[in-house]
Amino acid sequence: MQRGALLDAARSLLSEGGTEALTFPALAERTGLARSSVYEYFRSRAAVVEELCAVDFPVWAAEVEAAMAGAATSEGKVEAYVRKQLELVGDRRHRAVVAISVSELDDGAREKIRAAHGGLVTMIVEALGGLGQEQPRLGAMLLQGVVDAAVRRIELGAAEDPERITEAAVAMALRGVRG
Repeated sequence: MQRGALLDAARSLLSEGGTEALTFPALAERTGLARSSVYEYFRSRAAVVEELCAVDFPVWAAEVEAAMAGAATSEGKVEAYVRKQLELVGDRRHRAVVAISVSELDDGAREKIRAAHGGLVTMIVEALGGLGQEQPRLGAMLLQGVVDAAVRRIELGAAEDPERITEAAVAMALRGVRG
């Protein structure tokens, strides 16, 4: 239960203040544990982020996959893939996934995260093949690049409304996969 409470506190801290807010004193304060107790569960901030990703990424990926499954066409699957990921940007589980890029993870942890992310990209390969993409794996990686750029734009609190960013990303993705 305490490990779960620590992870929940970490999600909140990441949502409120990004990776800078995720400190062991803050985790201890949020959970009512002694700071030394936090170290019994996690050896570093990176370990907290790694576990959050291990727990939250599969749930997040399942939501993207479910959205895609609800689409009847390959084009609809591409749209669902982009929209669902951008919809999840505001979800505090997503903050942990985004934190990976700025956190001090070791190479082993980064490799686990890359593999999980690769699974997300793999979801869209079949749909791209169905749209006639000659290199659907490459297309999937480039499509994810559009999503990642839109995520960063939303995360930065860009001047554009998140809905407008989403619509632009969907339009760009669909134009790109249609060729």
